[in-house]
Amino acid sequence: MARTKPSAAHLALVRAIREHGRKATTTQVERWQQQGWLPKASAWFEPGSPTIRPLIMHRALWLASNARAGRSIGWWGWVFWAVDDTPASAQRLRAALVAALKRPLARAGIEKIPAGNSNRAFQARQDAAAKMLTNRRAPRRDLGATMRAHAAEAGLELPRALGAALPNIFHRALMDPGARLLLGGSADIGMEELLHAMAQAMPDHPETIQQLREAHRQAELEGTDLLAQSPFAQGISGMVRTVETTDDRDLCHAVRTCTRATVVLEALMRRAPDEPAILALLTRDVMWEQWARVGGITPEGTPGLAAVAINTFQYLAMPDWAADLDRYLSFMDNLLVACHEPPGSSGNETET
Repeated sequence: MARTKPSAAHLALVRAIREHGRKATTTQVERWQQQGWLPKASAWFEPGSPTIRPLIMHRALWLASNARAGRSIGWWGWVFWAVDDTPASAQRLRAALVAALKRPLARAGIEKIPAGNSNRAFQARQDAAAKMLTNRRAPRRDLGATMRAHAAEAGLELPRALGAALPNIFHRALMDPGARLLLGGSADIGMEELLHAMAQAMPDHPETIQQLREAHRQAELEGTDLLAQSPFAQGISGMVRTVETTDDRDLCHAVRTCTRATVVLEALMRRAPDEPAILALLTRDVMWEQWARVGGITPEGTPGLAAVAINTFQYLAMPDWAADLDRYLSFMDNLLVACHEPPGSSGNETET
């Protein structure tokens, strides 16, 4: 079947990409549209003008540099869908987030989480959790040590106090209760069992475990179940339900915020070796502990997709956390602007 002749709009975009020193074909542009990374051609131009809108031009240049046939562009595709914020792009975004959250189930061949309170359903979830852990290896270092090692490679020195009390979530003692929590929620695992597992994973921090145990005991006296109140108490099912039922606009806003925060944080971290004050300012905020070091600095590939999906869920399910991330993003934006200003141009740089 003969190919359709490229439209004038497609030819104009390819020509503009070349004028900016990049290369792309009309076939590639059509493929970007098929993926939803570019909107329909009628949205590319300024009203009543042949000039390509800056947003479209910047996106096309990024795609020309990074998009290759058969290679994923990671969560940047999610960014484009969230920025466009149309019913079609929100549908793509929602499906991708759900797939990322369900990936542990897909890896284990679990098509559906066994539901119900019967002994049979409970045992089925235990068996499914065991399947999730098959051939899983636990890293030797905890998350704090891993982050310090990677930071050292980039010429940064993270304070040892930061991350010292953060366990390796893939520690053998935590992997089993963690898998059962993901499948059955808080109903399938008791707080005491979880604290016992954390104590094994954090042998050098008994004071942290004792603080958690005391907080749980005090809450019990007040008739509160802290584990059941957690946004993660319903496991993967609850996370998926939150994403599936959220309004399109709220979902797109959450992804835009979470991914922008990651982009700005990574930009600041790249500048930190030359400007040590950046790291000091970033790490003294509570969101360094609650977001940056546990999900803000995203790895490449599938783990990065999972991190953004979980961040998005938290933004939707935890209003206080979302407000803190909004505040931290505003702070990072201002800090990044200050980094690009000539020394002395904005007064006291630490205050900025």
